[in-house]
Amino acid sequence: MEWILHWADICQPQDIHIMDGSQEEDQMLKDMMVHQGVLTPLPKYQNCYLARTDPKDVARTESRTVISTKNKIDTHPVTDTYSGKLGHWISPEDLESKVQSLFPGCMAGRTMYVIPFSMGPIGSHLSRIGIEITDSAYVSVCMRIMTRIGQQVLNVLGHGSFIRGVHSVGAPLKPGEHSAIWPCNPEKVLIAHKPETNEILSFGSGYGGNSLLGKKCLALRLGSSMARKEGWLAEHMLVSGITMPNGKKQYITAAFPSACGKTNLAMLQPRLPGYKVTVVGDDIAWLRPDSEGQLRAINPENGFFGVAPGTNYTSNPYAMASIFKIQFTVMLL
Repeated sequence: MEWILHWADICQPQDIHIMDGSQEEDQMLKDMMVHQGVLTPLPKYQNCYLARTDPKDVARTESRTVISTKNKIDTHPVTDTYSGKLGHWISPEDLESKVQSLFPGCMAGRTMYVIPFSMGPIGSHLSRIGIEITDSAYVSVCMRIMTRIGQQVLNVLGHGSFIRGVHSVGAPLKPGEHSAIWPCNPEKVLIAHKPETNEILSFGSGYGGNSLLGKKCLALRLGSSMARKEGWLAEHMLVSGITMPNGKKQYITAAFPSACGKTNLAMLQPRLPGYKVTVVGDDIAWLRPDSEGQLRAINPENGFFGVAPGTNYTSNPYAMASIFKIQFTVMLL
């Protein structure tokens, strides 16, 4: 609670709401956003809404995505013959300066939502618990879809350590001022990671992995740092189970870049008689050897992450079937 009040003092929100993860809370937030024009219900689908984003608020903001470590080489490996191309390093001092220029008063006129979440099944020793602070109701309902959130997470956490995430759309409101339909501050976007203290700081964007801090920020970026220290792997991989005609089941993982077919492969429906495929995850895998040396994997997310453009009945009929209110059998021709 001390950490929450610390950031409330900096960000100056109008209210604080601690998420309990209930269905009633979820519907209340969705109804509020429908009333505000942020969400538009899509009646042909079950519990489905359209959110129109600001065209300037985009997912791939690599130049604004930074990692802060005491030693630059821990983030940006450079030798006499090689200069790393992945990751943008920022010194802790420069990051603190940016935070002090961006976050004070950034939630004025808005509600601060406090989201306790678990990446992976609640209580599993393979899972990690985080708390995200955000001033976006949209982020709050999306985190409920993408992760396990609410009181159960706090019960498991107790007085243990957790990953700290702070997010703001960067659009404070003056008294009496109405919010934009999609508030953001694209000129000042910053997505920062502090692996040495397990902290994430995100400002200016309400879009996807920029604001849902359990996904890329925790599950892959901080996850890879934690995994290196603890002897496991955090990878951009699908996880599928394959049952052969003799009944033996084995699991595979596969790593592709974004939008290259992980979801479609994860939901593969075999044409060979007697084979069955089940999907564990389609985007991120956490892998760890067990006490006997057997490699185990979980999907840290609570479900699937599919890139919608290009998904159709030919490329992924089961993904299409899953979005409709009426259930039906998909025929493979």
